[in-house]
Amino acid sequence: MPTQLFDHEKLDIYRLELAFIQWLSPLMSECKVAEAPSREILDQIDRASLSAFLNTAEGNGKRQGKQRARFFDDARGSLFECAACLDAMVAKGLVAVERIHEGKAMLLRVVSLLTRMVDGFEGNGGRVREEE
Repeated sequence: MPTQLFDHEKLDIYRLELAFIQWLSPLMSECKVAEAPSREILDQIDRASLSAFLNTAEGNGKRQGKQRARFFDDARGSLFECAACLDAMVAKGLVAVERIHEGKAMLLRVVSLLTRMVDGFEGNGGRVREEE
């Protein structure tokens, strides 16, 4: 691993989103053995998880606060989409509800952090940092 990191790689949010993708991959593999209706949900959660991850990275690279907030807010929306996809996977009988608890907890943590970041743009001219 390189010794120098991009700024977005230092964010807890980014690392948590990456951990969610790593958690999600085996779950998706388990569901792929199911019938065709699972394909739509799997494609959607895959796209949404990547969208959140990439929007966080791109948003952190923006200089203007409003642009950054928009990307972080888009990432947040994609994470809500991931949570809904997990619920749909349970509803369609692809996984047991217990199987998604860890993923939903991860999503809740990241959404909470992103919400605080986006809210922080309103009061300080667009400069936001995570706590040490």
